[in-house]
Amino acid sequence: MTDATDDIAEEISFQSFEDDCKLLGNLLNDVLLREAGSQFMDKLERTRLLAQSASNMRLSGIEDMAELLEKQLASEISKMTLEEALTLARAFSHYLNLMGIAETHHRVRKGRSVTHLSKSCDDIFSQLVQGGISPNDLYNTVCKQEVEIVLTAHPTQINRRTLQYKHIRIAHLLEYNDRPDLGNEDREMLIEDLVREITSIWQTDELRRHKPTPVDEARAGLNIVEQSLWKAVPHYLRRVSNALKKHTGKPLPLTCTPIKFGSWMGGDRDGNPNVTSKVTRDVSLLSRWMAVDLYIQEVDSLRFELSMNQCNDRLSRLAHEILEKESSLENLHENRNQPLSRSQFKFHGHQAPPLPTQLPARADLPACTGYNDGGSQYPKLDLPGTDYRPLSRQDGQGCSSSVHSPMGSSDNLHKLSATGSVPNSNGSQSTVTQRGSFSSSQLLAQRKLYAESQIGRSSFHKLLEPSSSLRPGIAPYRIVLGDVKEKLMKTRRRLELLLEDLPCEYDPWDYYETTDQLLEPLLLCYESLQSCGAGILADGRLADLIRRVATFGMVLMKLDLRQESGRHAETLDAITGYLDMGTYSEWDEEKKLEFLTKELKGKRPLVPPTIQVAPDVKEVLDTFRVAAELGGDSLGAYVISMASNASDVLAVELLQKDARLAVSGELGRPCPGGTLRVVPLFETVKDLRGAGSVIRKLLSIDWYREHIIKNHNGHQEVMVGYSDSGKDAGRFTAAWELYKAQEDVVAACNEFGIKVTLFHGRGGSIGRGGGPTYLAIQSQPPGSVMGTLRSTEQGEMVQAKFGLPQTAIRQLEIYTTAVLLATLRPPQPPREQKWRNLMEEISKISCQNYRSTVYENPDFLAYFHEATPQAELGFLNIGSRPTRRKASTGIGHLRAIPWVFAWTQTRFVLPAWLGVGAGIKGVCEKGHSEDLKAMYKEWPFFQSTVDLIEMVLGKADIPIAKHYDEVLVSESRRKLGDELRRELTITEKYVLVVSGHEKLSENNRSLRRLIESRLAYLNPMNMLQVEVLKRLRRDDDNNKLRDALLITINGIAAGMRNTG
Repeated sequence: MTDATDDIAEEISFQSFEDDCKLLGNLLNDVLLREAGSQFMDKLERTRLLAQSASNMRLSGIEDMAELLEKQLASEISKMTLEEALTLARAFSHYLNLMGIAETHHRVRKGRSVTHLSKSCDDIFSQLVQGGISPNDLYNTVCKQEVEIVLTAHPTQINRRTLQYKHIRIAHLLEYNDRPDLGNEDREMLIEDLVREITSIWQTDELRRHKPTPVDEARAGLNIVEQSLWKAVPHYLRRVSNALKKHTGKPLPLTCTPIKFGSWMGGDRDGNPNVTSKVTRDVSLLSRWMAVDLYIQEVDSLRFELSMNQCNDRLSRLAHEILEKESSLENLHENRNQPLSRSQFKFHGHQAPPLPTQLPARADLPACTGYNDGGSQYPKLDLPGTDYRPLSRQDGQGCSSSVHSPMGSSDNLHKLSATGSVPNSNGSQSTVTQRGSFSSSQLLAQRKLYAESQIGRSSFHKLLEPSSSLRPGIAPYRIVLGDVKEKLMKTRRRLELLLEDLPCEYDPWDYYETTDQLLEPLLLCYESLQSCGAGILADGRLADLIRRVATFGMVLMKLDLRQESGRHAETLDAITGYLDMGTYSEWDEEKKLEFLTKELKGKRPLVPPTIQVAPDVKEVLDTFRVAAELGGDSLGAYVISMASNASDVLAVELLQKDARLAVSGELGRPCPGGTLRVVPLFETVKDLRGAGSVIRKLLSIDWYREHIIKNHNGHQEVMVGYSDSGKDAGRFTAAWELYKAQEDVVAACNEFGIKVTLFHGRGGSIGRGGGPTYLAIQSQPPGSVMGTLRSTEQGEMVQAKFGLPQTAIRQLEIYTTAVLLATLRPPQPPREQKWRNLMEEISKISCQNYRSTVYENPDFLAYFHEATPQAELGFLNIGSRPTRRKASTGIGHLRAIPWVFAWTQTRFVLPAWLGVGAGIKGVCEKGHSEDLKAMYKEWPFFQSTVDLIEMVLGKADIPIAKHYDEVLVSESRRKLGDELRRELTITEKYVLVVSGHEKLSENNRSLRRLIESRLAYLNPMNMLQVEVLKRLRRDDDNNKLRDALLITINGIAAGMRNTG
């Protein structure tokens, strides 16, 4: 049902899926009977049967009877009390969510049971070698591949994180239920666990009561890494390595990773005033903190495993050096009568802050499974040590803080960002001062607090960790890894101090700053094991850790920054005005470029330190300052949204250069890391058409071209936006303009000998450029995917694709093989110029039809507001950013997500097809039907475009969309709804003409059957939504009605497996 699945064209056996749905449905019925009573259950069952009967009649072509049954259903729903409607909406919403869990589990089960999985590394490597690609070329191409998946905070994930965790637990229980060796007693326990989970879900509030902050959104992204990607990445890389060894004779190099991860969460400030420079800094530090915390756990487990004594000379020398250093430090402190353990000494007098509690380990796993999550198999004692102190609660009750508390610091971070204070040891709030500004009395107080907290601790630790000289024999790997752990703990402690703006006096030699520093001792252990004949051990947990470090580095996901081009122009206006140089934004493009290039070549800062500017401008300058402080080791790219000129890029380069000069002058040394890549984002049709010209202009500037070669390895990155182009001109025109823009950008870079990486800003839904990853990559213009690719994954798609380790492994493989195929076997271009001309004609007619309806029809805006729940979507609290870029009621300033989301709710999915039928019809009527059929068969881009539109049409439902109009739309505007539904029918007809299919989704019976299986729950949800909307619009202050509406929105999103 989901648009995102890459098994879109693959048939699945439905028996086990239906068994799972039946099991979960029956258990939910039992819970509802107990919780809501038999009278409610009778009403629910009657509603379901009416909807199922109407659906069956319509599928059988008996339209009149279906219409009668639907009217009866709508009538009964309209007579329900608010309480009944609310409970029914909740029940059907949970049914649809449980069906979604069963579907995801079924795809996982299918992938596990198939011996030869299509699109896997083994499958595609085999195809390429058999097709004439030499093993050496295949090996080199895979090793050089650079794919980055960028997780964004776009507000399309509708489920609360609490419910997402509960859904994951149910998925684990379904997996456990598949075990053939499960006895009766175990199965009964499993059923009890499922009942507990479903009861817990029913008794949990489905709705977010507060909007998330940008830090909340970032924590959600980091949780995806912890719960899934952390486990998936080593498995994925093993699959790549094993397939390479099978087909080329050589495994994947240990530190080579074809895929990495980026993030916009906490960095995307485009139209979101809540993302400040402080938020960006804190989120980046928090990401580092979590990376280090995860590494500490892995190193701990590895120390248990590597207990052997035999090692090579290099490791032996290092182990002895560590022992000698520790021995001398212990002797020094014993002479001073300061008995501290080595771990305590290394904290240099700083005490760890209390880390707030979080979901306990294995909270996302069922109680009965004993699931091994990759952690240590040994029991671990949580003992009070240097990381421990009582955590004062508001109620005065103290509780201990776990040593390992991933995400714990983010709660203090939340308090920091909200109040500007940090909790002190008494539970009260103390105002945060900037780093380095602590008085001597404050430092003395900190040290006194630390000394008091250590009384009696060091002797206790000596009992637990006797000195090395007392240990029987030397375990060199444990000594080296122990030192790694100590250094990681100090790194974590330093990050906590930075997050809380406390003084930080660590010696750079005592903590890890870069990935290479952490890799060095791990690779030394690996080489030692290999040289001593213990390769089987080296290639286990240690190899997995090394691969994690190579993939995630010290930051888990590098953070991109994004800002709108106009904000940079405003900043330069303020600077040039202050310097009496005129108004930057009023200059023509040539004058701007002349000024920017001159300043970029200079060696002095442009912005005076004494400049006084407006708050919005100050925030832009502060962001560049934070970027200079963090550098390229923590941050990825700086993306300029709404880019349209070469000056937009140079403006950011200048502001970045200026901030780095200022920061390095204050530090007395160069800024950390390199400069950020500056990436123009072309979004509107007009900007896409000019993208190639902008890149040519940029690369023709000597300073810029040399800068790209020197600082970015001769690589130019360009981002293309799918959402706004689709809202601007319709899906078909947007797809064609994106195709041509990529061709032009690639050609422009080739002219100057510069390599290009295209960054695809794809949404989750097809209306915003979504769709199966494999299909999307395989339909790109030839030469646009040359071993490199960046792509966004947004909102609910992040959970759908990467929420479970098994689905994440599959998605990572698909990214790898699709990019590999597009590189070594590029898709075919249009066979002849005539095909391009036909595309131009379809696009022109389609765009005219779309814009005449959406932007030029005076009734459309009012119709849109009446026929959809768009105005009410803001109450969902699913994102930190506003739904509009500017305070306007027009479609133009409405963001693409609520635009698509609203139409998906009514099952009309208008943004994905409007204009397409008119365009194809216009060309077919001129006698080009056979040409279009040939294009569909031979041109991958055209085929994928038509297939995606056909998929969306299969999810559209004319009777449901008509019901919204009949109840909610003013009579004077219903004519527009009639016209649009006729347009949808025409689109279906002509799409089938081109594809040659007799009916929609003929080539994907699985999708059709999944849609049909949901209708008994989905159709009543839509009718409930219509009824609740009707009542709410007469009583818009009724909070209970609003809750009922939001629950129907949740349920329909679950049933459609799409939001925006």
